[in-house]
Amino acid sequence: MAKRKTLSPWKPSREIQLKSLSRRVPDVLAENLNVLFCGINPGLYSAAVGHHFAGPGNLFWPTIHKAGLTVRLFTAFDEPEMLALGYGITNLVPRASANAEDLTKEELRAGARTVKRKVRRLKPRFLAFLGLAAYRTAFEKTKAQVGLQDPIGTTQVYLLPNPSGLNAFHQPAVLNEMFSTFRDMLNAPR
Repeated sequence: MAKRKTLSPWKPSREIQLKSLSRRVPDVLAENLNVLFCGINPGLYSAAVGHHFAGPGNLFWPTIHKAGLTVRLFTAFDEPEMLALGYGITNLVPRASANAEDLTKEELRAGARTVKRKVRRLKPRFLAFLGLAAYRTAFEKTKAQVGLQDPIGTTQVYLLPNPSGLNAFHQPAVLNEMFSTFRDMLNAPR
């Protein structure tokens, strides 16, 4: 009898990823976080494994480490440990897609309303939004650039580039620099 082949949660097949279309990845949330990271939406790889920023080309985990936001390199499977550091993770649009361009303006704008409600309820110190084009559309701020944005209630909003491996415009060195600037702001005396 042939041995049954099992898939590692680290490498879901393309078929499994495609079956993950429209799946959701649970938020990692708590009240009064230091930072709530907000991605655009889960990619298929993340949806298949059930963890944020899990795709092998996603630069989120190495970038937050190199920027000094974490003392060690975390993986998507370590995301529950982020809460102990005062960090949480959510998405603008909860459903998975092959890429962010698959999302409609209506979904992005509805996501902005949902994120605003979460932020007002949970009161993180910062919302770090990851994705310039999605932020511009969702929040109707067509000229928004990396950096501080209008606050949501008492929460400061900081816009950063999308760390997806599909986002070739911002290479690792540039991402590291931008996230380091955010870290400096986060650590500045209040």
